Amino acid sequence: MSIRPLTMSDKTDGPGNDTRVLTKTKTKTQRPPLYKVMLLNDDYTPMEFVVHVLERFFGLNHAQAFEIMLTVHKKGLAVVGVFSFEVAETKVAQVMDFARRHQHPLQCTMEKE
Repeated sequence: MSIRPLTMSDKTDGPGNDTRVLTKTKTKTQRPPLYKVMLLNDDYTPMEFVVHVLERFFGLNHAQAFEIMLTVHKKGLAVVGVFSFEVAETKVAQVMDFARRHQHPLQCTMEKE
């Protein structure tokens, strides 16, 4: 008994032979929501420590970090970056942990943009 491959002429329009055309639907992907990470002013954390935090955890150069530190000092808070939820959450945790380990009451929060 020999088996021969099916050819186009062997096709029948019966059950199991669906001849409909398949179309792809394009799904629009949404960008994930972004979150602002903010530093809050307090009367105890040294300005140099805040500058160090901004350089270490947010990759700012000294001049940028100094400017943001002054904004925090003068206005009470400043946005230091905008990130996806996971990144923002990690940054807040890192800053808070670092501040506590150095016995500073520096506060870092996040909110949806």
